[in-house]
Amino acid sequence: MKLLALYGSARRGGNSEQLLDRVLGDLPVTRYYLSQLDQAPFSDLRHEPGGFPPVSGPAGEVLRAMTEHDVLLFACPVYWYGMSAQLKQLVDQWSHALRDPALQFKERLRGKKAHVILTGGDRPRIKALPLVQQFEYALGFMGMELGEYIIGQGSKPGDVMQDERAVFQADWLHRQLAGE
Repeated sequence: MKLLALYGSARRGGNSEQLLDRVLGDLPVTRYYLSQLDQAPFSDLRHEPGGFPPVSGPAGEVLRAMTEHDVLLFACPVYWYGMSAQLKQLVDQWSHALRDPALQFKERLRGKKAHVILTGGDRPRIKALPLVQQFEYALGFMGMELGEYIIGQGSKPGDVMQDERAVFQADWLHRQLAGE
């Protein structure tokens, strides 16, 4: 089983990264830190003459990786009750990927499972639920399944490791991914 971890935080070492790292442990995984990618702003060219060019660049690399892995793991802090700009920009690029026939994006994502790791400091187990739904709808559009989602409590980096429930869920998901 090939795992792909997509870190959607605007900073390294934050709570969502730490919680996803707890899930992954020592499992073999391909990692992308979206804040470190040089993603061009998304331009919707669906209705322009010529439409979208073939997928390319750093976002194209991540989109291709999504089609080549069996299980996708998205990690993201809850920013103003939604996903981070870095992750949203990648999700917006799905519109581009859908129109690149060479990529066969939707066809190659169909049937894959995705897990979502979210963290926040302001009652996240309630306030992150619309973001879980957003993931469920976007993944469902692609024919993917939303597997587990973990919502951790934490503001300053490291706080989430004090959230016993989130740590328990992360350890449980690790065992599932490891086939234990």
